[in-house]
Amino acid sequence: MTTTSPGSPVSVRIRPCRAADLDVLERHMPSPGRTRRHAARFDRQEQGLSAFLTAWTDDDVPVGTAQVLWQGCAAPEVQARFPGCPELNGLGIWPPELRSRGIGTALIRAAEERVRDAGHALVGLGVDDDNHRAAALYLRIGYRETGCRYLDRYAHLDDNGVRHEVADPARFLVKELGGDAPGRAVRTP
Repeated sequence: MTTTSPGSPVSVRIRPCRAADLDVLERHMPSPGRTRRHAARFDRQEQGLSAFLTAWTDDDVPVGTAQVLWQGCAAPEVQARFPGCPELNGLGIWPPELRSRGIGTALIRAAEERVRDAGHALVGLGVDDDNHRAAALYLRIGYRETGCRYLDRYAHLDDNGVRHEVADPARFLVKELGGDAPGRAVRTP
């Protein structure tokens, strides 16, 4: 898939993560601290709980990741308003100088296609209040505000093995995907 953002677009291939990709991902897009982020996302995919997508350059270098959480956002406020709505989560582009070159949009489009193919008419994502750049991208490509606010809670281990609990104020955006997948039931909240 070739990206189409202004400036110098980067040509990438999007595919599900494979076990053989994990070491390469860690080498090129290291997990913060001792989180083993890529391995945890791959494990969720293997359990059928998510789709862990990776973006690769023509030189077989990973430059982006995203996942679709099939059970949706874990926040109770979001679950109450959007039960059964898959969540696009963990979108990341690395190194930072490759941001705003279409890789994130390509990953989002690939994730939306997977959600649509699974029979869902709606996909959601959370965006932290301080992440104005990401929010602008999501709104530009068709996500809409829902008024659903929550604390995005997660934990990570730093390089010293110390666990840090984080609670970032966030808002939940949704996008109607349209176009039913043939032979699939469409589920909306």
